[in-house]
Amino acid sequence: MLTASPPSQVKPQQWATCRISVASSAAFLPPPPAAAGRSVVPVEFRRTTTVASAALGPVSTEPAERSPAPQPPPQSSDDDDEETMLGNYVPVYVMLPLEVVTTENEVEDSGELRAQLRRLREAGVDGVMVDVWWGIVEGAGPGLYEWRAYRELFRIVQAQGLKLQAIMSFHACGGNVGDAVNIPIPRWVREVGEADPDVFYTSSTGARNQEYLTIGVDDEPLFYGRTAIQLYADFMKSFRENMADFLESGLIVDIEVGLGPAGELRYPSYPETQGWVFPGIGQFQCYDKYLEADFKAAAAEAGHPEWELPDDAGEMNDTPEDTGFFAAERGTYLTEQGRFFLTWYSSKLIQHGDRVLDEANKAFLGCKVKLAAKVSGIHWWYRHPSHAAELAAGYYNLGGRDGYAPVARMLARHGGAILNFTCAEMRDSEQPEEALSAPEQLVQQVLCAGWREGIDVACENALSRYDRRGYNQMLLTARPNGVVGLSGDGAGAGAAPRRVAAVTYLRLSDELLASNNFRIFRTFVRKLHADLDLCADPDRYGRPIKPLETSAPEMSIERLLEATAPAPAPAPAFPFDPETDMSVGGWLAEAVDWVLDKIEWVFG
Repeated sequence: MLTASPPSQVKPQQWATCRISVASSAAFLPPPPAAAGRSVVPVEFRRTTTVASAALGPVSTEPAERSPAPQPPPQSSDDDDEETMLGNYVPVYVMLPLEVVTTENEVEDSGELRAQLRRLREAGVDGVMVDVWWGIVEGAGPGLYEWRAYRELFRIVQAQGLKLQAIMSFHACGGNVGDAVNIPIPRWVREVGEADPDVFYTSSTGARNQEYLTIGVDDEPLFYGRTAIQLYADFMKSFRENMADFLESGLIVDIEVGLGPAGELRYPSYPETQGWVFPGIGQFQCYDKYLEADFKAAAAEAGHPEWELPDDAGEMNDTPEDTGFFAAERGTYLTEQGRFFLTWYSSKLIQHGDRVLDEANKAFLGCKVKLAAKVSGIHWWYRHPSHAAELAAGYYNLGGRDGYAPVARMLARHGGAILNFTCAEMRDSEQPEEALSAPEQLVQQVLCAGWREGIDVACENALSRYDRRGYNQMLLTARPNGVVGLSGDGAGAGAAPRRVAAVTYLRLSDELLASNNFRIFRTFVRKLHADLDLCADPDRYGRPIKPLETSAPEMSIERLLEATAPAPAPAPAFPFDPETDMSVGGWLAEAVDWVLDKIEWVFG
């Protein structure tokens, strides 16, 4: 007689989750004086495990009765069509107001916010994006993190069935185009700057910019014993520890890591607070003592100890031809010294982004999120030989030298971090001719740089737009070769459609939700979804979110800069179509809008 096999002894395995606590250098600081009603958030060490084992039951000795194998029901042609069109689906996120969490660390008018989020959900929006302000959360003192308001905000978003993109905002709000509120970096950091103003970016005229710490102090332990890199790392670790439940639930899908002013990987070369006016070229921002010393050391190592930082780059509202550095003919940027400076200046920026993203990867390792970084759309003077405004901001981009490809290559190292780019709504024809602007060419260059390096790219509008032309341009940017239709047309028969990973619309406001504006916006969302209903499962439209893995080994700056060379002939060109094939409408639709507006005005 056969005997039953004993149960299988499978050794339990432990699976790490987002509740793993990470060591914070702030935990080793001497505690600063506690503010009233505040306390240092304790560092918890928690690990949630599951047992991947099960006892196997006894093997049956009775012959099993055979039955026909179950067959899956035949799919309808409608199901097939939907699956095909899901390959064109682009998720839509809406940026929340800058002041949705106030400087007092409270959610601004939660009742109105809930009503607005319900409207977005009704429109089919996938989720929202929000700035998580360093100056608010760690405002009370070093190592004092207060997450209460953001937890309340995240619960409100979750209750509406929306996803969330969270920005680690290490910059100040109030110095850029569209900034309607003032949210400075933490007061105790600014106090360090009062004693040592060189912790801030500095122009050639000595103007200090307090929007973001200079990358010259990335490794300087000036902030109660911590370096700037450690400040950013500890903030992200605390976010993970205190938002573990939201990370595990799948609410948070992207972590966009702030890497400079406006959260963008750039220098603060064109600050409105210091008088910049479009289309001024801006100014180099490397004249603090830390970056100046770094440059002098690099120049000496290159055999040119006599080289100094540029003194002929003009004022921030100059044109390129007003300066000696950016002049098209015999400009300093074309000389050996100029090329050395620009390589150093842009490389420092890329290395800064690489290091902060390394810390983000460590902080969110194992979480089902994608990392992202934002690159600024500096489109003015793009058609000038010097690309002056881009150079001042840290993008060493010239004809024959791709300044964005090394950024994309750096992002690829960090689990294929998403490159988020701006000015997706802009057309060349809308820009003043004297600015020599080319936003469409710039968008195409940057998105293609990301695709060539094998990473996802996303886009957003730089300025609020409610018109159909702006939406149609964003649709073209999102799917530059149109949809792959049911007959295989579009990007090419049998080819996967070229599309961005997501579109973020800037931003939620009463004006967006006004009747006619909101009608057009709903159509815009529908077209980005390829005329499909909201799809809550990213796997279905080919954007699975997997646990974040350890970043690939560090690349040398020389390896990153190899990407600046023109792509060899076989490299894909990724051409863009002239117009979107899923328009929200043109002049006829605008005429209908006008009629509907009049009807609403008459009948209230």
